[in-house]
Amino acid sequence: MRHARTVAFHTLGCKLNFSETSTLARSLEEAGYARVKVEERPDVFVLNTCSVTENADKECRQWVRKFQRINSEAFIAVVGCYAQLKPTEIAAIPGVDLVLGANEKFDLAEFVEKGISSPLLGRGAGGEVLFSPIKDVKRFIPSYNANDRTRTFLKVQDGCDYFCSFCTIPLARGRSRSGTIAETVAQAESIAASGVKEIVLTGVNTGDFGRQPLTPLEDFLQLIEALDTVEGIERFRISSIEPNLCHDGVIDFVATSKRFAPHFHMPLQSGSDMILERMRRRYDTALYAERVQRIKERMPHACIGVDVITGTPGETEEEFVKTHAFLRSIPVDYLHVFTYSERANTTAVRMEDVVPMEVRRERTKQLRILSSKLQRAFYERHPGQRAACVV
Repeated sequence: MRHARTVAFHTLGCKLNFSETSTLARSLEEAGYARVKVEERPDVFVLNTCSVTENADKECRQWVRKFQRINSEAFIAVVGCYAQLKPTEIAAIPGVDLVLGANEKFDLAEFVEKGISSPLLGRGAGGEVLFSPIKDVKRFIPSYNANDRTRTFLKVQDGCDYFCSFCTIPLARGRSRSGTIAETVAQAESIAASGVKEIVLTGVNTGDFGRQPLTPLEDFLQLIEALDTVEGIERFRISSIEPNLCHDGVIDFVATSKRFAPHFHMPLQSGSDMILERMRRRYDTALYAERVQRIKERMPHACIGVDVITGTPGETEEEFVKTHAFLRSIPVDYLHVFTYSERANTTAVRMEDVVPMEVRRERTKQLRILSSKLQRAFYERHPGQRAACVV
């Protein structure tokens, strides 16, 4: 294949992945590539993977096969969380030419150029793998998506230090880190200059903003106070924040801000304190309920979303009933419900008292029914109003 000039991206997973895909795309555009749609037979395909999805390996293989059907001569690169966790397995998928880990993916343009210039690189012998041990992944690369003139997801933080028993994110993205307030404000100002009206702050553990080893200590509250002064942005939104990091200062600031949406998405994961302890979460149900009450006291019109996982090891019927009852007892407005699935190299996968998959799925169904009721009640409480959040 001669020097490629077109590239297409496909992104799996979260808002953070979408913001990073846009940054990767811009780096290739700066190197002379035109971004096109997947269906337009590009010379290069880039798949940005996720490790949270239950069928990460299956999804990866399906998309590689689709790329090959569209253009059998294309160069295929795979990046993202799953690429960091399972690089050699991905490289062995027929058709994959290049696999980049968490540290290397932001040098995508350079590696694609080198790969394309190497005749038949990896074809028939497995793709080239370039990745670093996750303990060596320390740099923070700011990212934002630029294909929507209404709303942009701005990455303000990456990595996580929490090591919850069910989660692979620290293994895929490394330790918590972020840029400085000045750097982040500059990014927001650049976004505002492009005409975007809303910025959603995103990260792995967004409220943990401030981990910069070479700068004075900064925190998430200082960040949102600074962003509130950026001209041209009509609305900011916090994508997700841990309840133990959603302190009174953050809540009170959002309550008085004219531009930060009264919308909080706080992961709960379980309404059972025993399960929360097994998950190694950093709060209990009492703290979570207190945070929700504080938000509603300061902003009765606020919309509160909740992440919940069903069927983690040890979740008996009694513990699930506690979760269901807890969610009904607090004034939250919608749920994002996930069915627990085993992840290699996590603590939870080694735990006993495994919940059968059919039971997990039934519990997920029950909570999604509850979510529909909560969401409908939120809309009914605000008839004819333009809500400042997206449920």
